[in-house]
Amino acid sequence: LAVALASLLPAAGARRSQDLHCGACRALVDELEWEISQVDPRKTIQMGSFRINPDGSQSVVEVRQLPALPFPVPFPDPNDPTPRQVPYARSEAHLTELLERVCEKMKEYGEKTDPSTHRKSYVRVISQDGTKMDLSGVKFDGDVTSSLKFACESIAEEYEDELLEFLSHEAENVKDRLCSKRTDLCDHALNIPHDEL
Repeated sequence: LAVALASLLPAAGARRSQDLHCGACRALVDELEWEISQVDPRKTIQMGSFRINPDGSQSVVEVRQLPALPFPVPFPDPNDPTPRQVPYARSEAHLTELLERVCEKMKEYGEKTDPSTHRKSYVRVISQDGTKMDLSGVKFDGDVTSSLKFACESIAEEYEDELLEFLSHEAENVKDRLCSKRTDLCDHALNIPHDEL
């Protein structure tokens, strides 16, 4: 009996780790999408490289993607002395800023265990819009939030390029595309409803 139990413990630990990383990824995407949605769509940011000319005047070098090259190449635009304006919400500057602080939001999550499968999911315990939350069966403590925050930070660091890629433009099902298909963090969870987290 002891050998049988000992052989089950690693599987349970692996499932807990998989549930934790999947939940952290899905919560991370939810939080980033929420933050993006809160930015005024009229807010823009200047893109380009600012250079000081020898005469003291300022010129802008705009970054453009050449169709034949897989990397951006700076092109001076002599006809346009001002940098290009892009929406701030999905700009690289804003997304990078969000990635630096978004995992702090994991302290607003708790752990919920499905009684039939014993799989763990992570749900907000504090709503973003002030609506009352059903917290029945939700475990909310320092161990849960610190584990979730650590997993979130690991994912944000390891998959920063993928997060920037998916969130720099509006896309459908970012949680599934990133957390299940691109990273395999939620390969067990393709059947999780989109609004569970």
